[in-house]
Amino acid sequence: MIQVTISEAKTHLSKLIKRALEGERIIIARGKTPLVELVVLPEARTERRLGGAAEAILEISPDFDEPLDDFPKHTS
Repeated sequence: MIQVTISEAKTHLSKLIKRALEGERIIIARGKTPLVELVVLPEARTERRLGGAAEAILEISPDFDEPLDDFPKHTS
């Protein structure tokens, strides 16, 4: 979560929008008093990116792309 002042939000709006789209919570405040939150609309969410979950892949077996035994082999 990040909290910025109205002045900072005006100056850095495009960067704040990008951060919100990336999932960060953005609060806009008058001085130190929070006023509003920058919220991403569901229809504005981008599609999943390839490579966005690199930390989720722990290991790939050496035979990962080998044919499976229970599928017939195709001949051309």
